[in-house]
Amino acid sequence: MIPASFDYHAPGTLPEALALLSKYGDDAKVLSGGQSLLPLLKLRLGQTGHLIDIGRIPGLEYIREEGDFLRIGGRTRESALESSDLVRTRYPILHDTAKVIADPLVRNMATVGGNLAHGDPGNDHPATMLALGAQVVATGPKGERVIPIEQFFLGLFRTALRPDEVLTEIQIPVPPARSGGAYLKLERKVGDYATAAAAAQVTLGSGGTVERAGLALTNVGPTPIKAADAEKFLAGKRPDAATLGEAGQRAAKAASPSADRRGSVEYKREMARVLATRALRLAVERAGGR
Repeated sequence: MIPASFDYHAPGTLPEALALLSKYGDDAKVLSGGQSLLPLLKLRLGQTGHLIDIGRIPGLEYIREEGDFLRIGGRTRESALESSDLVRTRYPILHDTAKVIADPLVRNMATVGGNLAHGDPGNDHPATMLALGAQVVATGPKGERVIPIEQFFLGLFRTALRPDEVLTEIQIPVPPARSGGAYLKLERKVGDYATAAAAAQVTLGSGGTVERAGLALTNVGPTPIKAADAEKFLAGKRPDAATLGEAGQRAAKAASPSADRRGSVEYKREMARVLATRALRLAVERAGGR
């Protein structure tokens, strides 16, 4: 299909992009990788009067540890995460996530910032960032502001980004020793949106108990689901099979899926339970707990 007509802008600097966003307001959309936005426009499920392509703006693509954070530029491509030795060795949950997003052709274009800013509960990074306790940097005409990821997703395709802001960086706390994470996804076919998926990040204390747990779910609600009750339950406990199973049950109770061609409400909630339990088990294993 062909999208409704719009004006295309290709600013060369971030200030130019922000000026365009300020000028056109709600009638403008930011094009990062375009792998979510362009299909939406082509199907006429959304429309815009002005498309602002930030692909030519330098300095927005990087992956580096700096200070207490892993910093990822908003326009960093999924393929860069997938191939990064730093990500693979230090942040396996991110590597798990990037490698199951769509297919290699899409990952060569799609960006991490775009995946988050689109606000789609079916996208994979939101749950992972919730599990990691990340924060995002939004840059607007008045400068930068940092948004905790727990406050970022407001509803279906709705985020805390203002119309005149661009998501310029994702900041992930550097994990302490004895930390591990995992992302597991059930899909009908390779490259599909998740029927359900779970992201788990665990830090173990010196006695082998859970010092911190992050757990979140994909595509089982109108926003990514942070399984706060399961996280609290895990704190201070030994991560044995019974404990992880109970945490999976609690995560599933937090889900609010809708029935569709991927499955019934009951099936999706059960898959959320299974995947949350398995993701926790793998995260504990990677943390050196088994």
